[in-house]
Amino acid sequence: MESNAAVNMLSALGHEGRLAIFRLLVKAGPDGVAAGEIARALEVLPNSLSANLNILSHANLVTSRRAGRSIIYTADYGAMSGLLGFLMEDCCNGAPEVCAPLGSILSRAGGCGPGVVV
Repeated sequence: MESNAAVNMLSALGHEGRLAIFRLLVKAGPDGVAAGEIARALEVLPNSLSANLNILSHANLVTSRRAGRSIIYTADYGAMSGLLGFLMEDCCNGAPEVCAPLGSILSRAGGCGPGVVV
């Protein structure tokens, strides 16, 4: 992953509302969540939700698809995996105990979505 892509993703996630949306979508799995359900679950106004989903989409963190009259949003697990890999790429520098807690977190998340490499 290039630094620009990582910066765009981190910038998109650096907002409380967008982070909440992304975490909800990660938790939902590959089936995703309809925009209306996201708004209700997070008690977000539709126009704010739309703007935040647009930013997350431009950062390649979420994808959308139409299902009837609804738009279903899904976390992009490949992008999330790429970002995590980018952040951990140079971890430890010869001191594996530094990253051991992160390995534990990743092993608990194993298989949480398509494209997630643990």
